[in-house]
Amino acid sequence: MLTLRIAPDASPVWSWDGNSYVADGGRVTPYAHPMVEHLAATDGTRTVITVRERVPGRAAASPAPATVTADSLDEIAAHARRWPVDYVLIETAPHRPVRVTVGADRSTPLFLAHRDGTLHGSWDMADLAPFATGINPKEATRLLIYQPRYTTETAFTGIHRLTERATATFGGDLIISYPAPVVHAEPRELADGADVLTAFIDGIDTALDARPLEPAVTVCHLTGGLDSGSIGTRAAKRWPGQLDTATLIVIGPGREQQIRRRAEMRDRVSFGPHDLRVDTRDRLMFGASCARVRGELVSPYDEPLYQHFGELNALIAALGAHTVVTGLGGDEMVAVGSAESAQAAADRTDEFTLAWLGPRARAAIEYGDDAIAPPAMAGGITLLAAETVAPPLLRAGLWPVHPFAHRALIELGDQLPFYWRELKQLQRRHLGTFGLSHDACNPERRESFAELVEESLIVNGLPLLRRILNEGSPLIEAGLLDPDGLKAAVAALETELYHEEPHSKLVEVLTLDRAVKAFLS
Repeated sequence: MLTLRIAPDASPVWSWDGNSYVADGGRVTPYAHPMVEHLAATDGTRTVITVRERVPGRAAASPAPATVTADSLDEIAAHARRWPVDYVLIETAPHRPVRVTVGADRSTPLFLAHRDGTLHGSWDMADLAPFATGINPKEATRLLIYQPRYTTETAFTGIHRLTERATATFGGDLIISYPAPVVHAEPRELADGADVLTAFIDGIDTALDARPLEPAVTVCHLTGGLDSGSIGTRAAKRWPGQLDTATLIVIGPGREQQIRRRAEMRDRVSFGPHDLRVDTRDRLMFGASCARVRGELVSPYDEPLYQHFGELNALIAALGAHTVVTGLGGDEMVAVGSAESAQAAADRTDEFTLAWLGPRARAAIEYGDDAIAPPAMAGGITLLAAETVAPPLLRAGLWPVHPFAHRALIELGDQLPFYWRELKQLQRRHLGTFGLSHDACNPERRESFAELVEESLIVNGLPLLRRILNEGSPLIEAGLLDPDGLKAAVAALETELYHEEPHSKLVEVLTLDRAVKAFLS
C-alpha cells in the first residue's frame, strides 16, 4: 500500500509533491491506484499520514496536508483507526518515536526494517533486501515444513512484518506490539425458518459493497473451485455481462473437469465477454526463465507459481482492468471449529520426518507457535495467503479484493452449524441455486497444482537440488538442511515413485534456497 523512509527527528513540516509526502528526514509514497487514497493533517508539530483503501460513496480525499487543531488531529487519528477496510496510519512528531499502525482487513503486506536511525518500509520485501542480516531459523523452519504462522517474524533477521492491527514504534529501535485477540462467535443452532443461503448472499454483497468496485475494470479470479465460483457467480449476477474472468488451467486428472465446470459457470451466469486463461501444461515451475532461478529478488512469501501468476496478471492488466476479486479465504470461512475437530486432531500425529531437515531446523520445530500474532478476524492462513498474492498483483497495477476475508462472511461462517460447513456445503448449495449441474457443484476429482509440482520437481527441480548438493547453500551452513538427507531424497526422487507427501515439500527447499541466496548475497 506504500513505501516509507522516516527518521524520528524528521521535520514536522510535511508536504505533498504529487507523488509522495516529503519532509526533511522522511518520505512516504502511497501506492498509486484508483482503489487507494491518502490524506494528511498536522497541528504544526505532530503529523498524521493515512494511506487507505477507498470506500463507496465518498470522493477521493485531497492528498495535501491540512492544518488542524491538536484536538482535531487526535480525532483524525482515532477515525483512521476505525476505517472499515485496509489502512496504514503513520504518526510523526519531532524527537518522538514514529508510530505505524495497520488495519484488520489486510489487502497488502507491510514489511519494516531500520538502519542508522531511519525506519524503512514497503509492501514489496525485495525493497528491503539490503537490510536482511541473516536467516531466522524459526521462521525458515516453518517454511521448510510447510507450517506457516502469521507473525511479525520473516525468514530474514532484520526484516519484520507488520501484522493486522499491530503497531510499530520506532525511536531508534523497532518495537512491534500485537493487538488484543479477536473473540469469535461459536456455532449455534439455526432458528426456525432461517435462510442460510440468503444470509450467504447478503454477506457476499456486503463484502463486495465495502469497496467502490467498478465492474468494467474488475476481473474475477474464477478457478472453477467452490470458493471463487461462489463469489464470482454472485458478483456476475449483480453486474450481468460486465465481469470478465481469469485463471490458471491445471494439469493432471482434474484438468478436463476444471475446464468443463468453468465453462458451465460462464454459460449459466452472465459474466463478461473475456475469459483469460494461462495453461500450465507447458509451463513448468523453476524453468530457465523463472525469476527465482535467475537469482532475482523474489520473496519466499511471494506466489510459489510466481511466473504463472505474473503472466496471468499481465494479461488482466492488458485488458484494462485494475482490480481482481478472488475466492481466497473460503476454506477458513467454513473451517471446522477446534471443538469439533478435537477427535480429528487426536487421531492425527504430525510427524516431521523430512529427511532433509538439518539439526537446527529439527530443534526449532517445537517453537513454531512462539510469538505468533493473536487471533484476528480473518484466519492467519487467510492473512498470509492475501500477503502472498498481493505483491505480484501490485506489480501489474492490480488491486486485490478478497470477499471471504470480510467480517460479514467470517462472522456468518463462525456461527454456522457443522453440517453447513462440512465439505463446503454452503458453497455447494449456493452454486446449485444457479441451476448448475451436480458435476459443477460437486467435483469428483481434485483440481490442484499437485501434478504441476510433481512434474516441475522431476524435470527442473532435480538439477537445482543437485546444484545445492554440489555448490552448497546458506541453508546447509545454517544447519537448516542436512546434505545427506537431501542427497537421499534426491536419489529417491530419481529412482522411485514420486509421493506427494513428502516430496512436494522440496518446493519449499528450492524457494527458500533461492530467496536466501538472492537476499543475502
